[in-house]
Amino acid sequence: MPQLLEQDDKGIYCAVADVYIDPWKPVKKAFVTHAHADHARPGSAQYVCVDASREIIKHRLEATNVDSLPFGKPITVNGVKFSFHPAGHIIGSAQIRVEHKGEVWVVSGDYKTENDQLSGGFEPLRCHTFISECTFGLPVFNWQPQETVFNEINKWWNTNKEDGKVSFISAYSLGKAQRVISGLDGTIGPIYCHNAVENINEIARAEGFEIQDTMRLNIEMDKKSLTGGLIVAPPGFMNSNYISRMKNVDLASASGWMNLRGARRRRAVDRGFVLSDHADWNGLLSAISATEASKILVTHGYVNVFSKYLQELGYDAQILQTEYEGDEVEQEVVADEGV
Repeated sequence: MPQLLEQDDKGIYCAVADVYIDPWKPVKKAFVTHAHADHARPGSAQYVCVDASREIIKHRLEATNVDSLPFGKPITVNGVKFSFHPAGHIIGSAQIRVEHKGEVWVVSGDYKTENDQLSGGFEPLRCHTFISECTFGLPVFNWQPQETVFNEINKWWNTNKEDGKVSFISAYSLGKAQRVISGLDGTIGPIYCHNAVENINEIARAEGFEIQDTMRLNIEMDKKSLTGGLIVAPPGFMNSNYISRMKNVDLASASGWMNLRGARRRRAVDRGFVLSDHADWNGLLSAISATEASKILVTHGYVNVFSKYLQELGYDAQILQTEYEGDEVEQEVVADEGV
């Protein structure tokens, strides 16, 4: 018997409604959880997302065919009810609830359970089947409260300022960068952003998100004038000629992967801050428990270990092979000259 949601070569498909969720190939109608490149891909005839993600998706996909709904407002397609609910991952991220003839599925997209005051708090949704990411599905991943991490970042920045250095922190242009900026103490010094970051900042501010003042980084700026300031840019900019020519710069990365020994060395940074926009081990387990779902499909992450552990807890847990890439593997193309 066909399931409400199934996977084919294009993505997660609801045949009754002829709708795909986060398809990885172009389709007629795509419901999108959020604007990261592994979930929002170009070429589809129509996109539907939550209001908070519409302008960002239009910007990133260079698309005009994007419709949106408020969180919680249902839309019915051929008898199937769809609605978007906060996922807490990044600005405009959503879970998608799908209901048909009393059967309820929820597609999590990416999510985290700590409220960062930008992404909206994760909303547990009761369902029969929950499709959950498990990017950090190992017990070793156990996040510190974000206030603790932000205090560490600000202390590092202030020390660098006192030492006459420029602070550079790599963070993906959509989501992580805005979260980092929200935790910075702007009284320490000026905050400069790479174009890719500042473009998202401007869209988010126009949509009503409170993001403190930042300045667009310009290649013509006197590098000495940046002393004491902090630069936020995508990881791909870390090895740019612009950064390599700077003197007295201290490099840092904000990533959940900084939790692993050796990750800082592999990324060639002076400092690593463990800050992830995904749920840690305990966050995943608490989110799944709150759904009261009996069937769990896990995708992109430590799927083998995590699904086996869920089975030991009594869940009907299976692996769903998708083309989502999980946390912070999006290779952003960033300009070197001109910033």
